[in-house]
Amino acid sequence: MSKKKDQIQEDPQRYFSKKYLFISIALSLATMAFVIWLTYTPGVLKHLKAKRLPGLIIAIVVSFMRLGFSAAKIRYLSEKALGWMASFRVMLSWDFTSSITPSVVGGAPMGTYAMTQEGFNFGQSTAIILYSLLLDQLWFAMAVPILLISGIFFEVIPNNTGFVGHASMALLYIGLLSYAGLLSYGVFKNPNAIRKVVNWLLKLPFLRRWNNTIGDEVDNLVEYAHELRKKPKSFLFKAFFLSTMSWLCRIALPTIVVLSLLPADVILSVLRSLAMNLAFLIMPTPGGSGGVEGLFAIFQGPLMDRKAFIGLAVFAWRVISYYISIGMGMMATTWYINRSVVDTLSDEAAEEKLESDLPS
Repeated sequence: MSKKKDQIQEDPQRYFSKKYLFISIALSLATMAFVIWLTYTPGVLKHLKAKRLPGLIIAIVVSFMRLGFSAAKIRYLSEKALGWMASFRVMLSWDFTSSITPSVVGGAPMGTYAMTQEGFNFGQSTAIILYSLLLDQLWFAMAVPILLISGIFFEVIPNNTGFVGHASMALLYIGLLSYAGLLSYGVFKNPNAIRKVVNWLLKLPFLRRWNNTIGDEVDNLVEYAHELRKKPKSFLFKAFFLSTMSWLCRIALPTIVVLSLLPADVILSVLRSLAMNLAFLIMPTPGGSGGVEGLFAIFQGPLMDRKAFIGLAVFAWRVISYYISIGMGMMATTWYINRSVVDTLSDEAAEEKLESDLPS
């Protein structure tokens, strides 16, 4: 654990990759341009209804509400030791890093670093971030049965995805339920079970090289699980409520954008938004760029009567959910990096002064 702590403290910019930022934005712009090129027809803007456009303002408000609930969750998990401004900084930097790294990697390492910069030790920071991720997994586990039951009555997974799309979503559901089940059992019932399962998996040849990295994270989770079991159930319920509200805002956003342009089946749009947000979790590109725009068009596009509006909807949704987020997140992340540089220079200056004051 100490080795990883040193890596984070000495090189925070490893989580702020300009290369990944460029790739993420380039993929997003290229995909949006392609979707617009496929669906746009001249004169389509004349069909926009002014009375619907205020919905885009509502979408922006909902986007900020999502950030607010996420910040409130982090603040609550810190038992309010983290101030509101600091909580927003942590979440913005976490969101930003998630937006420029592969979805399967996420922004948790930057979240941990941000927490240490706010005065928490590495163990506390890791525990809070891991618990936040656990709450997300519990929410995913709750979402899967909802989608499975809804699939009986609604075409949640569009038929245009074919066998591959349906099979991929089925595997995703199984993976999310298995992972959430293991974490829930391990954290709330038998923490050592997590360590046993992970140690068994790490014996596989293609996973051995991750032994040290994953092993450290598992030790952190097991250690915190014992502390978590001592907390009252009300603590878990409130934290889960804040996590759920954050995700509901995220789920509502695509539907609000679609309804801001055209009438649509609200229930089906929400269910498809839930399904595609789960699919976002396995996008291999930085921030899921390229893939998430495509999934939006595939899941939400068939619900729009005017196909020429699909590209506009993708563009509006991505600006609100992604570009505004990376703009604010870049400022928060840069603030942490600059602060780290200043602290490092101050420490070096103090050491040099101390050495110069020592008798020769």
